[in-house]
Amino acid sequence: MRRPAAALAALFLAALALRPQIVGIGPLLPEIQHDLGTSHAVAGLLGTIPVLCMGLFAPLAAYLAGRIGTGVAIAGALVLIAVFGLGRAVVPGVWPVVALTVGVGIGMGLGNALAPLAVREQLPGRPATGTGVYTTGIQIGSTASAAVAVPLAGALGGWRWALAVFSLAVLGLLAAWLLLVRPELHPAHARFRPPRLPFHSPRAWLLVAVFALMGTSYYGLNAWLPDAYAERGWSDGEAGLLVAMMNLTAIPASFVVPWLSERHGGRRPFLLGMSATFVTGALGLVALPAGAYGWALLAGVAQGGMFALVMTLPLDLEERREEVAALVAMMLGAGYTISASGPFVLGAVRDATGSFDGPLWLVVGLLSGLVAAVAALPRTRLRAA
Repeated sequence: MRRPAAALAALFLAALALRPQIVGIGPLLPEIQHDLGTSHAVAGLLGTIPVLCMGLFAPLAAYLAGRIGTGVAIAGALVLIAVFGLGRAVVPGVWPVVALTVGVGIGMGLGNALAPLAVREQLPGRPATGTGVYTTGIQIGSTASAAVAVPLAGALGGWRWALAVFSLAVLGLLAAWLLLVRPELHPAHARFRPPRLPFHSPRAWLLVAVFALMGTSYYGLNAWLPDAYAERGWSDGEAGLLVAMMNLTAIPASFVVPWLSERHGGRRPFLLGMSATFVTGALGLVALPAGAYGWALLAGVAQGGMFALVMTLPLDLEERREEVAALVAMMLGAGYTISASGPFVLGAVRDATGSFDGPLWLVVGLLSGLVAAVAALPRTRLRAA
């Protein structure tokens, strides 16, 4: 990548592909579950597996960036999402669908972990700006997929067609990435061997805790919030709109909040504010359902701003490219692996209790832990760039 403007545009477009195959599943889960004849817990695997792969394969991203270059590696990640996504849309039966979800998740995991490395290469002095650009792309992709999933399924003849459209769109985004970036195989700057993951660093494990608490809550809500409100008598379209709204306000927040943090007081006050806001939104969703759309919008602001800030933290806390790569790999690797339990655990709690009230209260508890973990982050390093 040579031109910063082209690189940022490419990062934004590529990021559009990194969430629809997870977030778009949420509003479609009732139809998928009915069509495939499976339980809440098994259906929850369609949300759990991609997040688990995002954790397990995040460390591989730094290795690939070092061997073939960040640009080529991101292109490969998009190919995996598109190809396995199309396969998942056509295979019969629940277990083939679950199996192909693994390939989709690997592509997401690689792309998600490669993006901070691309930011580090192009904008080393303004990490929040680059992070804000690609996290905004992630949020727009999430919002659009949640909003159009049910209408697409209704118009085209079922949930499989909706997933096929998401996958075909990735092929278009792949073409844009190749055109803007023109990645070269084995670029000279990519000859590095990432250091060992910082398993003995308390600071690194604190970042893992922050990311895991945030991610478990977010992916759990995306998977089951529509079902929770359908259980309360809402239509599929109305319930699915909750996820779309939660991701809608995340779009401006994912860019504006990190931008403000570079100019007014550093990351820490914004991290505390966003985590507290996330708890408030989740609490409203379970305790005051009459205002669900408002609470979803509030939770969206929090999760969008929080995600962008947390993705910036490795760039704040480390300076050398190899150290940034190692911290990103550990935070995303362990963080996403833990977060993957969200859809499955919440679905299992629903199966055990017969109601979604228990899973939603569990999310409130997790987000309360997030506030505590953020408060424990080191004060001196979380300053404006």
